[in-house]
Amino acid sequence: MDIQTPEHAAKRRVILSAARRRFMADGYAAAAMERISREAGISTATLYAHFPGKAELFHHVIIDASEEFAGLIRTVRMETGSPRDRLRSYLRAYARFMADPFVRAVFRLVTAERKRFRETAHTFFEMGKRDVGAGLMASLREMTEAGLLDVRKPSWAAGQLLGMVEHPLFLAPMITGDDVVAGRSPDSIADDAVETFLARYEVRAERAVEAA
Repeated sequence: MDIQTPEHAAKRRVILSAARRRFMADGYAAAAMERISREAGISTATLYAHFPGKAELFHHVIIDASEEFAGLIRTVRMETGSPRDRLRSYLRAYARFMADPFVRAVFRLVTAERKRFRETAHTFFEMGKRDVGAGLMASLREMTEAGLLDVRKPSWAAGQLLGMVEHPLFLAPMITGDDVVAGRSPDSIADDAVETFLARYEVRAERAVEAA
């Protein structure tokens, strides 16, 4: 039975960090195992002892990044209060996450290699969808049941809300490059998205009276 020691885990972490930098800078094909081992401060033999090949190393780099993203997203919680307060706190945190150049860099890397690593790419995107969308949809259902929102399809509504942040902060820079940035701050974009969302889905006093 292979028991991972703290030393083994620490060395593995150093390797994954070095490999992440090289894959992001050079792409999969050009990233050399020898250079990764040098940057990790280990021998090539030691590198291959941890990861038998470059394909396996790439897979673990992407899964490691996925788990890191999931941890960041899990820290985003819906606060108590009005739908505006709850959605604003969530979406501001998500907007800052999506505006991070590192996040876009990893997505570019996965997208570029999706044909070569279909299973890895699928796992990466499924983890993102689960960790980002599930919590938001649960909160939308909860606020609808409380009579605060009128959301009949939480998956659609969540996609609309997240999309208003993802387009300017993630998709546009992905296409045009990181030098082209949104003219507004992530918080401002998130706040505008929440107001647009609430204009469509919030149950206002007059609507609540009519429904009663």
